[in-house]
Amino acid sequence: MARPTPLSGFPEWLPAGRVVEQHVLDVLRRTFELHGFAGIETRAVEPLDQLLRKGETSKEVYVLRRLQEETTVDGGAGGADQAAAGLGLHFDLTVPLARYVIENAGRLTFPFRRYQIQKVWRGERPQDGRFREFTQADVDVVGQSTLPYHLEVELPLVIAAAFAALAEIGVPPVRILVNNRKVMEGFSRGLGLEDVEAVLRSVDKLDKIGPDGVTALLSSEVGASPAQAAAMLELAGVHGDDAAVVDRVRELAQRLGVQDEMLDLGLTELHQLISAASRRAPGTVVADLKIARGLDYYTGSVYETVLVGHEQLGSICSGGRYDALATDGSTTYPGVGLSIGVSRLVSRLLSAGLVEATRAVPSAVLVAVVDEESRAASDEVAAELRGRGIPVEVAPTAAKFGKQIRYADRRGIPFVWFPSAGDEATAHQVKDIRSGEQVGANPTTWRPPAEDLHPRAVPGEGGTGAA
Repeated sequence: MARPTPLSGFPEWLPAGRVVEQHVLDVLRRTFELHGFAGIETRAVEPLDQLLRKGETSKEVYVLRRLQEETTVDGGAGGADQAAAGLGLHFDLTVPLARYVIENAGRLTFPFRRYQIQKVWRGERPQDGRFREFTQADVDVVGQSTLPYHLEVELPLVIAAAFAALAEIGVPPVRILVNNRKVMEGFSRGLGLEDVEAVLRSVDKLDKIGPDGVTALLSSEVGASPAQAAAMLELAGVHGDDAAVVDRVRELAQRLGVQDEMLDLGLTELHQLISAASRRAPGTVVADLKIARGLDYYTGSVYETVLVGHEQLGSICSGGRYDALATDGSTTYPGVGLSIGVSRLVSRLLSAGLVEATRAVPSAVLVAVVDEESRAASDEVAAELRGRGIPVEVAPTAAKFGKQIRYADRRGIPFVWFPSAGDEATAHQVKDIRSGEQVGANPTTWRPPAEDLHPRAVPGEGGTGAA
């Protein structure tokens, strides 16, 4: 068979990398469940008209043409309509959530607290931290007609708690950058700039194209004067991790004569979020008035998260408030949520050596085989240990013990078990091949140290915060 050609944008981890990824996923799941979020899984396929309703282009969607043809042939309920619209793999977990809520509204309790960890697919150019197939971990609260603001405060604190737990294995600290689109919308209108969506899209590109680029965009797209563009850039430059940020924006608005009710409401909400965060996650949640999230469905708080020391990677977790996540024509379902790019995060943890696995295999013990005639005795020892929850494998061949020990070492298995040559269980021996210590052991009572029972993710040689 010819050597396969690698496909860019479709990450695959070696076993040790998978240990790290699984640890990250387990921490996220436990954190979400600690805060009362229920896990769901949705289908991978959605109608194209739904996938594109947020303004994405068809180039970002993987279209399933064969499934579309089969749907037409089947002629099931809605088959022709679905085929006409086309079907594609979901590229985020928001569109599936909207459909899921509408289809199951009568069986859900609102506010509906949900987390979802799944693969998504996006047809974009692969680059560092950006993939065509990747895992996302989303956490959302969806309301029925209304959704209280305090949930916009809670969600980033849930994310802060998750990353605080991940810090124990060497994940660098994060900064959760927050803003409120009502602040930017009110400020824009107060300046006389009515095309708010164009203003927000322009400001959202500040980190990519710089102040001069944003000024040019505001002039060409919105018709902003140099003074108006300068005022928006001054607003975008405000940041801080305490409520003094709100005072600075109010001082700026007063100096420029900007007045707007939406601005006042947005500042009140932002003050509430930053005040709560400064108490519960000091230094982690930072108000950054240039965070706009250019997509037009965001209506309140918006969030972006960066790894400290790895800001060039871009946001690893983003989201916000959306007042019209879904509607069935009579009821609207607002929501607020954040999405963690798990594959982007894990790729950096592994490539920078920030986190590593204690071993690549689950086995804590290799049971040696004296000779093939006595393999059954080794199998019995393995079965006894497994029955008590100890991961075990039996040596593949009855080679010399030295070779069996080297096999365990190559696999990363810390203990080798030498079965008794007689009938006495106490005559069994177990060797810690790292230290060389060998002791008598009974398969009905012996256990490895807790830290050796299962492979774990631990801080790597790259060091916390290493770029």
